[in-house]
Amino acid sequence: MRRTCLPLFLCLVATNAAAQTTPAREHLAPTGWEGSYHGLHYTPVLRIGDRVIVSGIPASEGETDEAKIRWAFQQLKAHLEKAGATMEDVVELQSFHVSRDHDDFRKRVEPVLKVHREFFKDHYPAWTAVGTTALFSKDAPMEIRAEAIIGSGAKAKASIPLPAAK
Repeated sequence: MRRTCLPLFLCLVATNAAAQTTPAREHLAPTGWEGSYHGLHYTPVLRIGDRVIVSGIPASEGETDEAKIRWAFQQLKAHLEKAGATMEDVVELQSFHVSRDHDDFRKRVEPVLKVHREFFKDHYPAWTAVGTTALFSKDAPMEIRAEAIIGSGAKAKASIPLPAAK
């Protein structure tokens, strides 16, 4: 009898240990974004332990493309804060830009670069910019999504030398 109890006991201990190391998954939405979860069935902000994933935010509010893009970055900041992260904690960005061709794409990325510099002064996140023919939000020139690791911005360092002058 004792022999069967020991493996069962070890199994219970192992199961309990695994449950304690599995991070919780928390679904969040900043004020005004609750409809995304309940109506559109996606989570605006997902926190898993110290990892934060922000779903795509359309650049949809403002008079100009630059104003719309700035609004999207401000919303990104609010989304991150809802999960306890900061812009400094962002490790990856993905942006999607409505464009007709390569030249148009490069032109449409210019205001994004300007706003990006306002929100990321140093220790830049990895970034992938993608051109597309349409976004879910009809009049948005771009959409941005991000991933962050809470606290990683406090210990960021860049060991990338300036390129040699030509």
